[in-house]
Amino acid sequence: MNIVIVGHVDHGKSTVIGRLLADTGSLPEGKLEQVRELCRRTSKPFEYAFLLDALKDERSQGITIDTARCFFKTDKRRYIIIDAPGHVEFLKNMITGASRAEAALLVIDAKEGVRENSRRHGYMLSMLGIRQVVVLINKMDLVNWDRAAFESIKAEYGAFLKTISVEPRSYVPVSAVLGDNIASKSDNMPWYSGMTVLETLDSFDEAGEDGSLPFRMPVQDVYKFTSSGDSRRIVAGSVESGTLRVGDTVVFYPSGKRSTVVTTERWNAPEKGFIESGEAAGFTLDRQIYVKRGELAAKDGELPPEVGTRFRASLFHLGREPLTTLKTYTLKAGTAAVPARIERIVRVLDAAELDHAMDKQTVDRYEIAECIISCGAPIAFDTPERGALTTGRFVMVDNYEICTGGIITEALSDDLSSQRGLVMRRNQNWVYSEISAEDRAASYGHKAAAVIITGNRGTGKKELARLVERGLFDAGAHAYFLGMANLLYGVAAEIKAAGEIPERGEHIRRLGEVAKLFTDAGLILVISATELEDEEFRSISLALDGARVCTVWLGDSITTDLQPELVISAGTDKKAAAETIIGHLKESGVMA
Repeated sequence: MNIVIVGHVDHGKSTVIGRLLADTGSLPEGKLEQVRELCRRTSKPFEYAFLLDALKDERSQGITIDTARCFFKTDKRRYIIIDAPGHVEFLKNMITGASRAEAALLVIDAKEGVRENSRRHGYMLSMLGIRQVVVLINKMDLVNWDRAAFESIKAEYGAFLKTISVEPRSYVPVSAVLGDNIASKSDNMPWYSGMTVLETLDSFDEAGEDGSLPFRMPVQDVYKFTSSGDSRRIVAGSVESGTLRVGDTVVFYPSGKRSTVVTTERWNAPEKGFIESGEAAGFTLDRQIYVKRGELAAKDGELPPEVGTRFRASLFHLGREPLTTLKTYTLKAGTAAVPARIERIVRVLDAAELDHAMDKQTVDRYEIAECIISCGAPIAFDTPERGALTTGRFVMVDNYEICTGGIITEALSDDLSSQRGLVMRRNQNWVYSEISAEDRAASYGHKAAAVIITGNRGTGKKELARLVERGLFDAGAHAYFLGMANLLYGVAAEIKAAGEIPERGEHIRRLGEVAKLFTDAGLILVISATELEDEEFRSISLALDGARVCTVWLGDSITTDLQPELVISAGTDKKAAAETIIGHLKESGVMA
């Protein structure tokens, strides 16, 4: 069980852990004496925090910079104790340490009282969905074991936690330096009849220990070890919650594809027939479906995750530059990484006080905000009301640096929600071929792909598309040209009635479904369409379900919100333009 200890700098977090380990005999033999001798030689007073603070800067400055982890065991269970830094400059490290914790100890100095970071860290725990929280009021020896000082801090901090919907299990008065109420009851505070810190740890409930949490495993990758004659395709990742057994049906989100588990796999370990929460493991399937990094594996029959591109989120901004609605960021949730924008900043709160909302258009460093976020591709996630699931946590990256962390609080509908449901239903009922995409690519000498040539009317899109088809065919590729007219008067004929406005949205959806058939057969499909918009492109990409899509704009100016890969002037020689497109396919790995 992961326990994180947080609190304001110098309030004694590391000392609490060091004393706990020392008093229960959990330290390696000679460690305590080694630290005592080091302090003697350097003329420093001995501190139990030195048992954890391994960095030179930490010992010289008396603060925790990195996140220290130590292992601890009681009669009930094993623990990983995480000592998270309290200084405001190391909030990123604190969040990293707390992100995988199931419970928290929050330390407050009895003499200094509630400080700015005491509030920040309380909100961080709330935002990360950590509901098992115990507040340790430390350094009671400095206030002469005064119960009134304890009760005053308890009332003040309790009122604050109530505003962020955190209700602590208990408040424990301790003196980490002297060992009071750490592993044994304190004779100095007879007025306190509650549990010690050690007893408090054992009182926590381990997430999913009753088997109530559904299976969740973000897909890290699919591995093949063909060099040694191993034909298995192992879907690998770290199991966030639940259990998956041989014979279970697993469903991957957001695609909705499903298959049956044939074996479970561990690195250099015997087969057990199941994988469970906390393990880095994998499994093989009874049929070869295209699964990629970023999907979330769940078990059929259990609560499915939410899927979408829009959601409401609570976030905490740590970047040097303000978070704004004008930039595109990379959002990472589990193993998924997608482009994302802040669609709307609903409100901004002061991270220390949380007593008022600010009407702002940006989120500054160390501020907390409620935002609507829109992603460029769908992701799978869970929201807090689903229980102790961690698959609603995310970070946002700006210029290769993590700038924001948050938790998804509500799924919101988007313009493709209806179509996404149809695609998932299609994938769940798809009858798969015995020939895999890899086998087709090896036989054909190229991967499946769709080339969409769009642009203004009268620019010769169909002519260019047919030249690309001919060039691909002459190069030995399996290629096919599909113009919109081929679709409008065939598959979509019933919605192309004379005298009526054509339902372009449904035409595009059907175009995507037809394109899915061609790419599933391993072909390179060349499509021509007039003035394709970004939403329409996303609709086709959704239907194609991971197949490579290359967009080309033919014309002197882009007149929609589409962001094509290639832009070719309308006056360019069409044969030269076709060669450019084919060359781009080779550069992008579609063709050799």
